[in-house]
Amino acid sequence: MSDAPSFAIERFTHAGATLVAQESGGGRDLFVLIYGIGMGRSAFAELADLLDDIGRVVAVDLPGYGDTPEPGRVLSMEENADVVAAYLADLTAGEEDARTVVLGHSMGAQVALEVAARHPQLVDALVLVGPTVEPGARSTLRQLWRLIRDIIPESPRVIAVGAREYLRAGPRLLDKVRAVMSHRPEETAQRVSAPALVIRGERDILVPVEWARQLTDALPDARLREVAEFGHETMIRNARPTAMVIREFLADR
Repeated sequence: MSDAPSFAIERFTHAGATLVAQESGGGRDLFVLIYGIGMGRSAFAELADLLDDIGRVVAVDLPGYGDTPEPGRVLSMEENADVVAAYLADLTAGEEDARTVVLGHSMGAQVALEVAARHPQLVDALVLVGPTVEPGARSTLRQLWRLIRDIIPESPRVIAVGAREYLRAGPRLLDKVRAVMSHRPEETAQRVSAPALVIRGERDILVPVEWARQLTDALPDARLREVAEFGHETMIRNARPTAMVIREFLADR
């Protein structure tokens, strides 16, 4: 029996910035997974396993995160989205039947929003899990305090994964946080045409329910679902409830 991994990894460079993509699974849908700040594609390992029976799952490391090199400067959410979109266009070239679902968690939701708004022809459905960051709370210290309060009750696995990946984010982490804070997801949402699903953990301190509702309302075609008894890092602790909500959403489309 072979011990070879059941996924393929490739590097893709656009406008001087490189991302790393890990692909697994097969089926009609194509899932593109974008993680939150300080994370890497490994944060999506369980969710990928729970979706790869209904589609190809591609988890990416954004430029300057995970296994990718640091670009010449920290990219904005819009620039990260353009790199992802260029990769997605290359990946789906010549494919007509695939339904492309772009999913982002935390900061990744901001990037996913920009992909859908700036490159609508590439996105058939949008999933935003624990989307940041709401108006009135664009303060690094405020967001950090919320994150600490959210993570403290989590399992040792969540804390270990988070600590490891934040260390890998490198010396520009503060500049990356500033790029997150300067983005305006509530404005970008109004330019999205794809049907969207917003998912919030019931105990998510980083994403207040009022903000989740505001963002959902700003999207032209969206629904909000809460996952009971979970906080911001729901997909690391146990991705199954999130996967079930996503599958239900897509089954209705």
